Amino acid sequence: MNILLINGPNLNLLGTREKELYGSKSLEDIQQDLLVLANEHQCNLLTFQSNAEHEIIDSIHGAVEAKIDFVIINPAAYTHTSIAIRDAFLGVKIPFYEVHLSDIQTREKYRHFSYLSDIAEEVITGLGAKGYEEAMLKGILKYRSK
Repeated sequence: MNILLINGPNLNLLGTREKELYGSKSLEDIQQDLLVLANEHQCNLLTFQSNAEHEIIDSIHGAVEAKIDFVIINPAAYTHTSIAIRDAFLGVKIPFYEVHLSDIQTREKYRHFSYLSDIAEEVITGLGAKGYEEAMLKGILKYRSK
């Protein structure tokens, strides 16, 4: 099974950025934990982070050729602004899980809306880094049986 993890803008600053909201784990720490979990379940995990919307879209498009079974994405600020990322997922028809470290529904009003959540397999918010692990395990369970 092939899994793609995509992290959006400013998530490269995890571990140093607003720890009260996002926790103290770095993106590298989170990715390392997920690689261990993927290996335990005999899965391949590809990781990608970008602050550029077009690079995220290119990674979604490339998921078809890479034979990705499902995507875990934390689109960060693009959650609330990117119709283009939404269209990329609709175009490739690869299932995905939307993850947010903080609970976006309890934050600023402009963060309450997501362009992705109605087409995501599931949205996992407010669990910190554990949200990524939950998304991975749900995806493995669902897509391993196919």
